Amino acid sequence: MMSRQAFLCSLGTLYLSLLFVFLLMDVYARPANNSALKEKPADGKDENEILPPDHLNGIKMEMDGHLNKEFHQEVFLGKEMEEFEEDSEPRKNRKKLMVIFSKVDINHDKKIGAKEMQRWIMEKTDEHFQEAVEENKMHFRAVDPDGDGHVSWDEYKIKFLASKGFNEKEIAEKIKNNEELKIDEETQEVLDNLKDRWYQADNPPPDLLLNEEEFLSFLHPEHSRGMLKFMVKEIIRDLDQDGDKKLTLSEFISLPVGTVENQQAQDIDDDWVKDRRKEFEEVIDANRDGIVTMEELEEYMDPMNEYNALNEAKQMIAVADENQNHHLELDEILKYSEYFTGSKLMDYARNVHEEF
Repeated sequence: MMSRQAFLCSLGTLYLSLLFVFLLMDVYARPANNSALKEKPADGKDENEILPPDHLNGIKMEMDGHLNKEFHQEVFLGKEMEEFEEDSEPRKNRKKLMVIFSKVDINHDKKIGAKEMQRWIMEKTDEHFQEAVEENKMHFRAVDPDGDGHVSWDEYKIKFLASKGFNEKEIAEKIKNNEELKIDEETQEVLDNLKDRWYQADNPPPDLLLNEEEFLSFLHPEHSRGMLKFMVKEIIRDLDQDGDKKLTLSEFISLPVGTVENQQAQDIDDDWVKDRRKEFEEVIDANRDGIVTMEELEEYMDPMNEYNALNEAKQMIAVADENQNHHLELDEILKYSEYFTGSKLMDYARNVHEEF
């Protein structure tokens, strides 16, 4: 029979073993991009802010080909989107939404038509554009240390690698002396893609020096028709499986979203495929021939396309238009507030009761 001392020793060993396993699980459960685990700079800025963002406000698709789940809220709320947090006071958010409704309703007939919504979407999209321009000024100063109004590829490369944890002075010295940089494969692949984008943003005459306007195109391709085309080529390249530079429905919905390990994950994947199928068939494939060309995808991605804004306005109205009059009344927007703002603002107490 095991003694009390041996039992306690065995129990302690088991505890340490379990602790080690949980620590390992924590490590492997973390995102592949471990830059988020590094200590934030003293000024509080995101260390990856000089990277072209994957998510572009007011654009329907991410840079990696995923659909922008917050698009409708971004083009309806604009800068006020951050104020509509899930945990915000519903009564205050209802008042904010009522104010927005009155701004969209420019003819004051107590309902919103497609043209009014189109005008509002274009206005909010332009708002995101101006926000990107202001952010770009700050980011440009960060990568233009000598303040000469131009950034070389090497200057940017140094700042980028420094943001990934490399020693800035050592990297700068090695680049200056044309010495080999010891960079991991993943970082090198990102650098190669960035250099391609840099070349595209470098307007004639090509000198590999970007001014502030060219740097804006580098970070935000939606601001440049040429860069918008390049972004579309990148997305099609990532999704196109047979190399014909076009997308079929099967190619568009087969983008992997992770390994399905349980029923909950399977449900998420099923919803994801459903959303992509609907977007492909009803929106992107303009001529309904089952094929999406670069031209169709470019039209879809262009945030300042007035036809797209009108089409989007009609779709947004259709979501909440319960009385089928092709307009939105205030009570309809309030009832479908989660679609427009991300927050449930009507029958809040009942919703909370149902959720628990």
